[in-house]
Amino acid sequence: MNKLIAALKEIKPINIIMLTAAGIINAFGITVFLMPVKLYDSGISGTSMLLAQVTPHFLSLSVFLILLNVPLFLYGLKKQGLRFTICAIYTVAVYSVTSWLITDVLPVDVSIASPLAGTDLLLCALFGGVISGIGSGLAIRFGGAMDGIEVMAVIFAKRLGLSVGSFVMVYNVVLYIICGIVINSWILPLYSIVTYTAALKTVDYIVDGLQRSKAAMIVTAKPDKVSKALMSEFGCGMTLISAKGGYSGSDRTVLYFVVNRFQVMRMKDIVQKIDPLAYITLSEVADIFSVNQDRT
Repeated sequence: MNKLIAALKEIKPINIIMLTAAGIINAFGITVFLMPVKLYDSGISGTSMLLAQVTPHFLSLSVFLILLNVPLFLYGLKKQGLRFTICAIYTVAVYSVTSWLITDVLPVDVSIASPLAGTDLLLCALFGGVISGIGSGLAIRFGGAMDGIEVMAVIFAKRLGLSVGSFVMVYNVVLYIICGIVINSWILPLYSIVTYTAALKTVDYIVDGLQRSKAAMIVTAKPDKVSKALMSEFGCGMTLISAKGGYSGSDRTVLYFVVNRFQVMRMKDIVQKIDPLAYITLSEVADIFSVNQDRT
């Protein structure tokens, strides 16, 4: 309970505001552009859309979003941390509730065609992808996530010898193949690939390097406190390199630390709280290899 309270206190009002906006934006893109013409989103969202089509009406998109995403976020709790898990579940809840409001409550007809793009599949695919990508990108940038499959990718991709992006891509390719088999048509799944590409590029633009981990070089005068806090928070090791300030000549320590895209903002907050004068640089890491399982 103490950890829960502490995690809630760490979530800033701006994060809540932007995560709420992210959920609403994503729901708008999905329900107004994709669902009316039966195009599919990627990841768990796309899986939920398919299941909503082939199951009874009361099992709607909103229901499947909660049923499929929440267990995945909880499973990734140890890896991603309590604060991230809370933010991610909140974002998906906003996405789910907003989707329900648009499809079942508000006076908007999204049952046959998109209110804005009609039945034009290309327009629906492009705008649905871009808008949902904006929502997903904002969610990640402000400490949450819109889709549990990305959390699973962070956990399992390395074990399977894949990058996070490759893991997600393989999942989505399999999803679209299943969609084509279920609906006995390949037109909509193929257009859904356009949606996925547009969304992915949009998220990349907003988050800056969505598919890659970040290698952090942290120059600090308080290495013991900073390293202890980061290793305790993220449950992984780091490398400490002795250094000397070129201008001041004083002793410094460089911490080399690799984090995934969900952890960058949290890492910055921890370092700046302990050592406001610390100097942090980030670089993209495409692949990480380890000779053995020992922590550095």
